[in-house]
Amino acid sequence: MSVSIGWVLAQPDLGARLRGGAAGVRREIDLVVTTELDSPFRWLSGGELVLTTGMRLPSDGPGRAEYVRGLDRCGVAGIGFGIGLTHDEVPPELIEAADEIGIPLFEVPLATAFAAIVKQVSARIAELRYAAVLRAGRAQPRLTRALIRSGSRAMVRELANSLGATVLVLDPAGTVIDCHPARPGPALLARVRTVLSRGPAGAGVYTDDSGAITHQRIGVGRRQHGDLVVVSETPLGHVDQILLGHANSLLALDFEQPARLHETQHRLNAQALGLLLGAPADPAPAWEQLDHAADAHGRIRVLIADCDSTEAADSARTALSDAVLAAGLPLFLHQDSNRLLLVLPADAAVPAIARPETLGTARKFIRLGLSGPHPVRDLRAAVDSAHLAAAAAERGSPPTDVTTLTLLSIPATRDALTTLAHTLLTPLRDHDRHHHTALIPTVRAFLEANGHWESAAATLGIHRHTLRKRITTAAALLDRNLDNARTRAELLLALLAEPD
Repeated sequence: MSVSIGWVLAQPDLGARLRGGAAGVRREIDLVVTTELDSPFRWLSGGELVLTTGMRLPSDGPGRAEYVRGLDRCGVAGIGFGIGLTHDEVPPELIEAADEIGIPLFEVPLATAFAAIVKQVSARIAELRYAAVLRAGRAQPRLTRALIRSGSRAMVRELANSLGATVLVLDPAGTVIDCHPARPGPALLARVRTVLSRGPAGAGVYTDDSGAITHQRIGVGRRQHGDLVVVSETPLGHVDQILLGHANSLLALDFEQPARLHETQHRLNAQALGLLLGAPADPAPAWEQLDHAADAHGRIRVLIADCDSTEAADSARTALSDAVLAAGLPLFLHQDSNRLLLVLPADAAVPAIARPETLGTARKFIRLGLSGPHPVRDLRAAVDSAHLAAAAAERGSPPTDVTTLTLLSIPATRDALTTLAHTLLTPLRDHDRHHHTALIPTVRAFLEANGHWESAAATLGIHRHTLRKRITTAAALLDRNLDNARTRAELLLALLAEPD
């Protein structure tokens, strides 16, 4: 940030008095230097306020005028001439040359030390730069919020307000698609398009008598979405350039997001069309998509939620989806009737995602089972393991991990128990199917509660008398005494082996 000559003249404690070059008081100072060299030009780079007492000033009028012209050619912002030492007043030749050129020349009284001017200007520049950094720091989150909440147009408006300039977004064809504070007129738009057409550079600054045009290309890699342009009275400072770069990145992300979504949608459309036309389905894209669910080692775990009702399944779907997204993980969830299947990275914190309390009051109608780690291509094995774990789980409890199971994890034992379940549970299943009863879940709840009527009734959400009636009906259909410990054990194993 820079300080103008006019600001220096306005400081009463400095006592500076303008003597010539009034047309240039708006010139901005980047640095204050003191010099008594007769030819300091080679050490100047532009933007300096030169302070001198004229100790080695040329003695002749033309030489003094050339001294002023030389400083102007170097791009000096202004000249401060100290009186009371070498010269009692500012030489008239300097004043005449300053008026002719338009470079500000002011008188510094003997009481004002050059060091005081250096300190005040340096402090003011530091203050302005800090304010600019603070302003940019506050503007960056506002730009992000504006884009997220209201889209690119709101962000462009926020950027224009932060820079105090006109901001334009043009597509690759040069059409204005966003602008603030007002749509550019034909003349300004022609200037902007001329600047953009001057070369393939992705960014640049062009300055003329009408002001400055700063532009940056919006794009990611080789894909270009257009240009972000700022039209201002003066070139943007370094901090404002950083703010502009932040806005450019946000716009690039905003443009890229729908492009990726459209590409994915097109691929899904093509696959759906192929399925409807009876074309053989290529599973490769599906496997590639599922790779996103794996951990860094390419492994997944499957979480199964077996629900007793549609309402419980819907509740579980919402709760588990929210928990997965809150954990920053991709959501791979499939619902088949009252059963949910969730694919997670093998290193995911599953207990935190599937906490029973997360499921709310519906948890007492939900059994959760978790597979062990599997490669992505072993999805079917992971699903079978999760089914097995869910079958062994208790309603309302944390997920049962299949790796903790022993008896049911042995294939030969599981096959024998499946046969037992088919034989033993068929009467109950037939009764439930024909009479729309719920004997199977009732018997399971009763067995899992170790025969405690109050606990089982509370789990099912029914009165204990209703529970007793159902258990009596089940015992009659099975022709078994459910008070017998061996009968209960066989029934529970059969239910675990074949939960459906």
